[in-house]
Amino acid sequence: MKTKIEWGTETRASLRNIRISASKTRRVLNQIRGCSYEQALVSLEFMPYKACYFVLQLILSAAANANNKYNNKLSKSNLFISEACVDNATCLKRFRPRAQGRGYPIRKPTCHIIVKLALKDK
Repeated sequence: MKTKIEWGTETRASLRNIRISASKTRRVLNQIRGCSYEQALVSLEFMPYKACYFVLQLILSAAANANNKYNNKLSKSNLFISEACVDNATCLKRFRPRAQGRGYPIRKPTCHIIVKLALKDK
């Protein structure tokens, strides 16, 4: 469900090449998508996942962007998470030595996270 958002009422922040898989991050983003700013901070504080730290820092950064004087000084209490998405990034490939000179591949996934905050309708 997309709503029409006016210019200057939405801010975004992104993290790139985070050393965690996209599926683990998606599990966290699905729980906070559509929540208010304060509600998202509280729920991220008590979730037991590693991805919560990265998402929490990203939401705080997006809120700071919204509060910046060049973005109409949007109030943090009126913000909600309008869009939160995660995409796969490059995968680090390593090899583990195995028996008889073989090598076993190890994939270390990374991801890009994007969060958009917008003003609530009153």
